[in-house]
Amino acid sequence: MAKLLEYQGKEWLRKAGIPVPVGRAASSPEEAEQIAVEIGKPVAVKAQVQAGGRGKSGAVKLVDTPAEARAAAASILGTVIKGYPVRKVLVEEKLAIAREFYVTIIVNSARNARCPMMMFSTEGGMDIESVPEEKIFKLLISPLNGLEIYDAVDMLVKAGIPNDQLMTFANVLVKLWNAYKKYDCFTLEINPLVLTANGELVAADCKMEVDNSSVYRHPEMGIEIARDFPHEPTELDRIGWGIEKTDTRGSGFVMSMGFDEKSPGYIGYHPIGGGSAMMGMDALNKVNLKPANYADTSGNPVASKVYRVAKVVLSQPNIDGYLLGGFMMANQEQWHHAHAVVKALREVLPKKPGLPCVLLLCGNKEEESLAILREGLSNVEGATRVEIYGREHVTDTDFIGQRLLALVKEYQAEKRK
Repeated sequence: MAKLLEYQGKEWLRKAGIPVPVGRAASSPEEAEQIAVEIGKPVAVKAQVQAGGRGKSGAVKLVDTPAEARAAAASILGTVIKGYPVRKVLVEEKLAIAREFYVTIIVNSARNARCPMMMFSTEGGMDIESVPEEKIFKLLISPLNGLEIYDAVDMLVKAGIPNDQLMTFANVLVKLWNAYKKYDCFTLEINPLVLTANGELVAADCKMEVDNSSVYRHPEMGIEIARDFPHEPTELDRIGWGIEKTDTRGSGFVMSMGFDEKSPGYIGYHPIGGGSAMMGMDALNKVNLKPANYADTSGNPVASKVYRVAKVVLSQPNIDGYLLGGFMMANQEQWHHAHAVVKALREVLPKKPGLPCVLLLCGNKEEESLAILREGLSNVEGATRVEIYGREHVTDTDFIGQRLLALVKEYQAEKRK
């Protein structure tokens, strides 16, 4: 999913007619101070990262003056929260909070639902995870008919919202649904939804995730990479997303796995499909080799797409090998993979002579694919440690891991000479 930062999500909520606090993002303490001057009242200074628990980590500070806003921003910017460096803070007006609520729309993938679902609770705030189940009210939303205001009112009555506030709340919930649908969201959450002392409902926070397959429909959002990473996107991640972004024929992507480019034993990893990926990880773990990256080429991608993935994987510096992990009897035509891998290896191996390459490929067009690999790599300069296997080893992670390890040991010894 493509995750937006809080300040970005709030801008789209504002455009959808949902009230948000006055404020904007700042990249420096001086800019934070200027925004606080413009707001002219006490403000909240909030770290902008893709991580929860900011309040508990001290990355949200309430201050009374512009000078304090500057100091707060200086103390937050540059820190690291759950692996994410803070590059921006949101400076916004401090709200006079009377009550806090929680509302989210997610996809309910249960067999008897398979539709969007709204959840609402009168117990909003930092510890929503600990709220008892009976205090969270759920409403399945028809993808065809959407959220009708009377359905929202019914849920709010069950939640105990007073009659004189029902329409205020219901209108916000309907606007939230309209934003969810318009922006092709996977998740859209407000926590807390604040009822202020003067009776206004304001989105005090926003978690917004856009379905990655719909990002192309929203260039106005400026989403760089439509994936969820446990870290800031690396250059490899950006290159890998570029493959998928411009070609939707089958799956074909690459993402980083924390490869430090210095330690030995990292393998350029090229699995084919999710189940195959897990088995390939098992093959590597059993022999203490490590994946330099994650990748996938499944869903019958064309050869040009597979080639781009293989070339990125192989081009990583200082890897000690390459594993094409086809640990499944794939129903896609595997000769596309064979042609692509041959082209990539013919370009890379002369520059990385002796690089260990274990190629496991099976499924449709298997015999033809293996013949393409053998013939295409038979006379390539530097292809001295290439081994090719088919269905006889389709689930044999022990064998594949051991063969790769043996070749890696030879390669590492050769490099030390």
